[in-house]
Amino acid sequence: MARNHYYLSIADLAHARGGDPRFAWDGAGPDGFAAALQQALRDDGLFRRWRAVQPDPDAVNTSLGICDPAAQVTAQVADLRTDVDLLTDLPMSVVRHRLYLLIGSAWQLRDMRAA
Repeated sequence: MARNHYYLSIADLAHARGGDPRFAWDGAGPDGFAAALQQALRDDGLFRRWRAVQPDPDAVNTSLGICDPAAQVTAQVADLRTDVDLLTDLPMSVVRHRLYLLIGSAWQLRDMRAA
């Protein structure tokens, strides 16, 4: 797989939450979010917990559970938003799923480039 840089922005990180509190990020700062997202991409713990509560866990697409142990995430406040730089070989479908679990639709993909 090719490594990519995903550049994201989050308008209001302090209030960004996923729809289900069992999986939602509960921090406030960019460093904490970067650590939570990095962990969610490096191992399948978040995916396994989400899958376990689905009506038919065996029917869940297992490709959503792939991980990148070398994923790197940094986040910093810029203007009135939080900018996130994510370096991974995971496809956007996996990144999107983990982001939705953590912070819902509070993020925007600003750019993607080959690493």
